[in-house]
Amino acid sequence: MTVWQRRRFPNRTGMREKLPADYWGKGTQSRKSKEQWFKVNVNILMDRMMHNSTDVHILQWKHGCEIDQQPDGTLKFMKGIDQYSYDGDDFLAFDDATMQWVAPVDQALPTKRKWDGVQILNQYTKGYLEKECVDWLSKFMEYEEKEFSSADSPPKVYAFAKKAQIAGHVRLTCMATGFYPKDVVMHIKKNGVPLTKHDGVLSTGVLPNDDDTYQIRMSVQIPEADKETYECYVNHDTLKEPIVEKWDGKCCDCGSVVGGVIPAVIVIIGVLILVVLLVRYRRVIIGC
Repeated sequence: MTVWQRRRFPNRTGMREKLPADYWGKGTQSRKSKEQWFKVNVNILMDRMMHNSTDVHILQWKHGCEIDQQPDGTLKFMKGIDQYSYDGDDFLAFDDATMQWVAPVDQALPTKRKWDGVQILNQYTKGYLEKECVDWLSKFMEYEEKEFSSADSPPKVYAFAKKAQIAGHVRLTCMATGFYPKDVVMHIKKNGVPLTKHDGVLSTGVLPNDDDTYQIRMSVQIPEADKETYECYVNHDTLKEPIVEKWDGKCCDCGSVVGGVIPAVIVIIGVLILVVLLVRYRRVIIGC
C-alpha cells in the first residue's frame, strides 16, 4: 500500500533555516484542517447550488495582504484579501474596512449572516490581515532580499546550430542561462551587426529556471553553407564587459543525415548482391 503524505515545506533551502523549527509542522497541521473544512463546505455549496456530485466542483480561497513600501523603508498596509470563489465565480469576500462579509450571490447569504454573527471572528480576521499578514510579508521580503543580494549570478552563454526544417539550412541558437537578476541584453550578430526580427530572429523571452535563475534563447535560420561570422552577444549587470561567444560553424545533428544515408546505401548494395547471387545459383541448379 502506498501512503501519500502532505506536508508544508519550503521550496527554497534557505527558508528552512530562517523560520522557527515548528513553523512547517504547524503549517502542515493547519493545511490538513483546512483540507477537511474544504471537503465539508464543497458539499454544502453543491446542495445550495443544486449541483450533482458526479461533476467536478472547485472551492478556492485567496488570502493575503497588499502593502506599500514608504520612502523611509517602512511598510504601509493597503488592502486585506480574504475571499472565496466557487467554480471560478466570486462567492464571498471579507471587507476589512467594515469588518463585514460581502455576498455577491444569493447562495452566499446564509454564510455571510452566520459569519457576520460572530464578530470576534471578524475582528480576528481584520487583525490578521492588517498586522500578522504584513509582518510575515515583511519577513519574506527581507529573506528574499538577503538571499538574492548575495546570489547575483552571471550568465553562461552557448552558441550552437541544429538542422532546420528547410533543407540546406540550420537554425543557429544563442542561449544564456543561470543568470540573476532577470534583466539581460542578447543579440545574434552577423559580421558584428545585430540581427533583428526582420532577419527572422526568434526569441523565447526571459524564462525562469528551477533554481531561481533565468534563461533566454534567440535563434535564426541560416543557409548551412553560410560562411559569414556569427556570434552571440550577451550583457548583464553581473558582467564587467559583455560576453561574445562565436559560433564555430558546426551543426549538432547535420552529420546524422549523412550518417544515415551511407548505411542505407550499403544495405541496398548488399541486398542487390544477394539477389544476383541467388539468381546465379538458381541458374546453376536448373542447368541454364
